[in-house]
Amino acid sequence: MTRQTGTGAMKWRCLKQQVFFGVVRLSALILAAALGGLIFYIVINGFRVLSWDFLTLAPTDSMTKGGIMPAILGTLYLTLGAIGVALPLGVAAAVYLTEYAQQGKIVRAIRVGVNCLAGVPSVVFGLFGLGFFVVFLKFGSSILAGALTLGILILPTIIGAAEEALKGVPQTFREASLALGVSKWLTIWKIVLPNALPGILTGSILGIGRAAGETAPIMFTAAAFFTARLPGSIFDEVMALPYHVYVLATAGTHIEETRPIQYGTVLVLVALVLGIDLIAIIIRGYMRRKKRW
Repeated sequence: MTRQTGTGAMKWRCLKQQVFFGVVRLSALILAAALGGLIFYIVINGFRVLSWDFLTLAPTDSMTKGGIMPAILGTLYLTLGAIGVALPLGVAAAVYLTEYAQQGKIVRAIRVGVNCLAGVPSVVFGLFGLGFFVVFLKFGSSILAGALTLGILILPTIIGAAEEALKGVPQTFREASLALGVSKWLTIWKIVLPNALPGILTGSILGIGRAAGETAPIMFTAAAFFTARLPGSIFDEVMALPYHVYVLATAGTHIEETRPIQYGTVLVLVALVLGIDLIAIIIRGYMRRKKRW
């Protein structure tokens, strides 16, 4: 009886495991199919308007003709500026919380705050950027104000990823370095951070995707409805691909005429984000191979 009961329980556990893995696989397939269908729809509708002029000219005729070059450059400026702001601050905060801060109620409260910030709607960050950077610091609607706002927006993501990457570095690495007489700062700089860098870059990749695709924060701080000239300084406002799509789809005077341009702009935005992410992934892969050597 005992053996039969044990065999029956084993079969039941195997059945539950198979059902669970089947549900997980089905969920993954549904998500992949949805993503593939979305990208296919964007490519089919946007590819027909892609041309050299579309990528290199400014919009003309109430944005029903011409290209999107100012929006492409504006998106690049804002995204790279946001990463330039958030990456050093996020890594520094993660190093402090992981390596220096005494683990207690204050640190736990800080981590809770960071996690809460990660779930705050982007429009709230946009209103904060409008009130603080645009009005209080008098940066005006500019690349600087937009990049700082987007940097704060993705900062919680980078802090969380950097913390996990630092915790993943074996404690024996630190102990061996300290035992050789190396200072704690040099241990972190030469040993801990290089080993944690691939994980930190993973968080940066997620931040890049969010920064490039956000509309609400830049709507209040950086984006222009239309400008034919390219920015001359960080205090100039710019066009941006997400806001350009929003304008064409909702606030334009010829919405139906600009429909192909909307799809083309979305396709360029997706390609731009994937291109930046691909560069970060290549760098991450190189760092991982270098670490193995």
